Amino acid sequence: MENDYLIKEKPLKALLLFSLPIILGNLFQQTYTMADSAIVGRFVGEQALAAVGASYSLTNIFICVAFGGGIGASVIVSRYFGAGQYRAMKRAVYTAFLSFLGISILLGAAGLIASQEIMVLLNTPADVLDMAVEYLNIYFLGLPFLFMYNVLSSMFNALGKSRIPLYFLIFSSLFNIVLDVISVTWLHMGVAGVAWATLIAQGISAVLSFAVFMRLLRKLNRESSGLFDRTEFVSMTKIALPSILQQSTVSIGMMLVQSVVNSFGSQALAGFSAGMRIESICVVPMSGIGSAISSYTAQNMGAGSEERVIKGYRAANQMVIFFAVILCAALQLFHRPLITVFLGDEGTAAALSTGENYLKFIGWFFCLIGFKMAADGLLRGAGDMTMFTVANLLNLFIRVTVAMTMAPIYGIDMVWYAVPIGWFANWLISYCEYRTGKWKRVRARA
Repeated sequence: MENDYLIKEKPLKALLLFSLPIILGNLFQQTYTMADSAIVGRFVGEQALAAVGASYSLTNIFICVAFGGGIGASVIVSRYFGAGQYRAMKRAVYTAFLSFLGISILLGAAGLIASQEIMVLLNTPADVLDMAVEYLNIYFLGLPFLFMYNVLSSMFNALGKSRIPLYFLIFSSLFNIVLDVISVTWLHMGVAGVAWATLIAQGISAVLSFAVFMRLLRKLNRESSGLFDRTEFVSMTKIALPSILQQSTVSIGMMLVQSVVNSFGSQALAGFSAGMRIESICVVPMSGIGSAISSYTAQNMGAGSEERVIKGYRAANQMVIFFAVILCAALQLFHRPLITVFLGDEGTAAALSTGENYLKFIGWFFCLIGFKMAADGLLRGAGDMTMFTVANLLNLFIRVTVAMTMAPIYGIDMVWYAVPIGWFANWLISYCEYRTGKWKRVRARA
């Protein structure tokens, strides 16, 4: 079978084959917001960059809900696939699609109603508030497409087809950049233009992905399986909710911390926003490794190969170290040119200093988030979600508490000092849970 390499190839090779398309795909997905920020920052102004940045932590939460939910659902699908139970797998896929379609519509409607109030609560600077709300409202209109694409990507990954979503992401990302340039430099639509460009590009990609996935699903199994199953929904929820929490922890923390950053003014916000964009790129390899070890664990648990999971976890940590060294070196050497991609050479001193200081500090600690995501991914793939959830909640608590209590006293630098502390605490709890071996006895459907 061409899709069973996760349970047959050597662990390091299997994880590399599976994770590299995910990493590349996530990099291209990041170009949506990267392009939005870089283009408005250079062609509209620093306030426009601050407006998109003020929206980023909130919009990223919805991306994480879609991505985390998709990963949670894919654990069930991967386990059925590893066990060769294709009819049950198909039923689980349909249940996931219908569930997340309903969730995305509800969240989009709620966001449209409350966008102004949310931005005010986050202490968004008055000079960028209206632009931030405008960007958000258009984003919420496209939320069903965002959810559809991310859930589809996870379903492709569950079947070992991680290259397919990569192809669609390359297409949609490049298309988005073209639309960004047209809407901002030709049509002079400002912040609204980049928001509409993202919606259109994601919408087309989601529809095309759905068509290809349904064709693939019919090849695997043509039997009728029903469109929604309550038991499958409950099983997915047990995995998906903690997975959503894990994926959203960083973004929720960033959103809550955003109110602290916003209090330092739009210049500091612009610099921090640029730094966060670059950080989001740097985290992509670690997130991809976490997603890969999750599907790897689920398939091997389904096939009864727990010892391969242990070997895979070790291989995942080797990959983390490799990427962390490269990322650290890149940020120490090129922090200034990376920041000026967004702010330009004309950026204010406060914005440039904030962004550079953030990158120089955080570059030393990406190994921590990599180790955290590898341990979290294994626990998630095995369905061991209790300590997984505790670890991610503690991570969130540390980041928010330190930033909110210390930054007003000691300055904005305290916002990023809290980040590696939270990552380390999260990893320590997840790793200790892994060492207990309880994950070998957990079943996601229990």
